[in-house]
Amino acid sequence: MHFKLSHATAYRYERRVDLAHHVLHLDARDGAGQCVERAHIACTPIPRRVSQSQDHFGNRVTYLEIDAPHDRLEIVLEAEGRIARPPPPVATPPWERVRHALSGGGFPDDHAASEFSLGSPLAMPSPALRDLALSCFAPEREILASVRELTRRINREFRYDPHATDISTPLAQVLQMRAGVCQDFAQLEIAALRSLGLAARYVSGYIATRPPGQRRPLRGADASHAWVSVWCGAKAGWVDVDPTNDMIVGDVHVVAAWGRDYADVSPVRGVLVGGGEHGLDVAVDLHLEVETSVATDFA
Repeated sequence: MHFKLSHATAYRYERRVDLAHHVLHLDARDGAGQCVERAHIACTPIPRRVSQSQDHFGNRVTYLEIDAPHDRLEIVLEAEGRIARPPPPVATPPWERVRHALSGGGFPDDHAASEFSLGSPLAMPSPALRDLALSCFAPEREILASVRELTRRINREFRYDPHATDISTPLAQVLQMRAGVCQDFAQLEIAALRSLGLAARYVSGYIATRPPGQRRPLRGADASHAWVSVWCGAKAGWVDVDPTNDMIVGDVHVVAAWGRDYADVSPVRGVLVGGGEHGLDVAVDLHLEVETSVATDFA
């Protein structure tokens, strides 16, 4: 699958901004069946300094330093590349075995994944979330089958409502309201899995509105999307699931970054001198084309 991605972000400020520093997690990343062939970020006003690096999780990070006074900021990402994700594993171990491996009884890859079994500020385990997870995790059941049931339950029992929450809404409130958006559903599932001692990470990226051959539109396509990556043992590795759309993540998803929760990989954040209140407009367009012959020699 070939993809073309455009992500435009526009801030309108109540008062003039005299100085701004921004951190961007917008670029698509290579790996896991995804290859980025071209990526470019444009900014208005033009920054005095632009730098790039990788963060702790291996994500591409762009830093902007803007010293030109402005009352509007526009950031546009244009990227393209190829996706050829491997199919999900046919069989996975019982979830208790994966938990044991993460706690120190497994392979080096399990030890590395164990970082994501710990609570984080926006995805903290709790007794209520443990109860939610246990309803899907029967003793000795395969971990992926259990995760798929939990994903399906969140999709069916929680209402997708862009007006129900914002980035500061705590998970306890999301659980009580049974409503939210992709960010909420991802962090809810992550925290539930961590409540069982399992490893799950937050994935930020994009999803096509109407993928080729898809009968119904997918939710979460108008802005950055979010889903869950679950550690299924050293042999199966990470498997991604999308609770907003109740599906295994495949070639209709483009990965931008991953971390412990939204705070690690928010698309745009910054520190401003001035500005006051602000308005925000976001427009995302992810166009997919099926290729007749695709090389799959990338990891």
